[in-house]
Amino acid sequence: MRTHALFPSLLLLGALSLTAACSAGPDGPSVTASADDGRPGSAPTPSPVRGVDPSKIKGLEIVGDSSEHSSCPFATSYPAVPGAEAMTAAMKKDVQRALDRFRSVVCEGGAGDTEGPDLNISHQFLVASGDVLGVRLTTQDGSVAGSGLSNRTYWYDGRAGAHRTALGLIAGESQDRFVTALKDRLKGREGVDAALDGAFSDPASRSAVLDDMAFTADGGLRVAFDRGDVGAPAAGAYVVTLPRETVSPWLSAFGRRVQEQTRTPGRSLDLGASHTPAQAVPTHTASGDDDTDCRKAKCIALTFDDGPAAPETATLLTYLARYKARATFFTTGQNVAAHPDLVRAAARAGNEIGNHSWNHPDLTKLSPQQIASQLSRTSAAVKAATGKAPTLFRPPYGAIDPRVRAATRLSPVLWDVDTEDWKYRDAAKVARTVISKAERNDVVLMHDIHPTSVAAVPQILRTLTARGFHFVTVSHLRASL
Repeated sequence: MRTHALFPSLLLLGALSLTAACSAGPDGPSVTASADDGRPGSAPTPSPVRGVDPSKIKGLEIVGDSSEHSSCPFATSYPAVPGAEAMTAAMKKDVQRALDRFRSVVCEGGAGDTEGPDLNISHQFLVASGDVLGVRLTTQDGSVAGSGLSNRTYWYDGRAGAHRTALGLIAGESQDRFVTALKDRLKGREGVDAALDGAFSDPASRSAVLDDMAFTADGGLRVAFDRGDVGAPAAGAYVVTLPRETVSPWLSAFGRRVQEQTRTPGRSLDLGASHTPAQAVPTHTASGDDDTDCRKAKCIALTFDDGPAAPETATLLTYLARYKARATFFTTGQNVAAHPDLVRAAARAGNEIGNHSWNHPDLTKLSPQQIASQLSRTSAAVKAATGKAPTLFRPPYGAIDPRVRAATRLSPVLWDVDTEDWKYRDAAKVARTVISKAERNDVVLMHDIHPTSVAAVPQILRTLTARGFHFVTVSHLRASL
């Protein structure tokens, strides 16, 4: 594994890179869709898609999982929305299937410290309004042949109380005409299979190929095909956008409601949930700046990655406040967007908010533009939530190289003590690891997305406080050394 120590990271400062435009793919969810330009692999022409503010979705939970081990690196996330349990179950099944396959291929019997390919599954809300919900999951799997990039959209019909596939946006009696229109748009494009009929030959094939569909802001329908779906993988992915006047007559009743809620979204989402849990947000406020002198006092910096998470981060903030302890939270942008109130609460209580990328990819495998996008989008989300942009970032998996350093002015932070809490979901074991390994000026790696890790914190705080430790932020620790 890489060596993760505080002191080398003190020296790692990079140059500023211009903020890159957001795009679909490994650098995170897209905020624009591709227009139908007919050239796979070309730069997409923006077709506006209305953004969804996930913080307005009552009771939203982001279900996340990750590994920090370089031989088995993965990060997955999908949303759970009250009332849409059937859709959540479908996403969970698909995510778990991908994760199980990845673990069996990459992780089981892995070569110890050998760096392995990573798996990343991230989410993007397409619409969350009225009685409809749409989500796209983007999977980047480095263990498969080709690009490893695939997308799938999931839909929920609150009126019927049912999960719908992407093809459910089209009325059954209109699907043949819809498919014919798609084939007409695809024929003649470079790399497209001469015989497209096989890709749409039966209901199962259609459902598999037509699994990424969403409306643009003007009511058109964007249909995206993964590499190899309708053409040679080397030719890239294909996108067809059908204008509103063309596609509207073919839509199902559900599809028409999705189209309307995408064009003119309402102010609220109502999926008929019998109960929407109220997210508790701590109100602790720091009494002032931390005046601990770590040159004299025995300091330690607890750090928590991958959040914020509800309700785990709220519980953790209460534990920290009870001991007047401060910590550093390395947040992912997609979770900050979902729970800005928890980020504000953490900062208000005197904790430090750091940057952990938008959706936890291995930054060393991205282009400079994608790296900049991952970090700049997250910093913007943190600043919007707290009024202050981060100065620190933790590269996912601790993976950093000169290209990553050059893409940002943020200062990287690694770690001294790895609890491996992602692997051992055992609060007592996590607490023992920290307590037994803790030394003065250490940076400790934990994750606030795991309930067992949060449950370990009271014992850590109680025991180390009795040993004379002071819990400070990373920036405070650095400034004192």
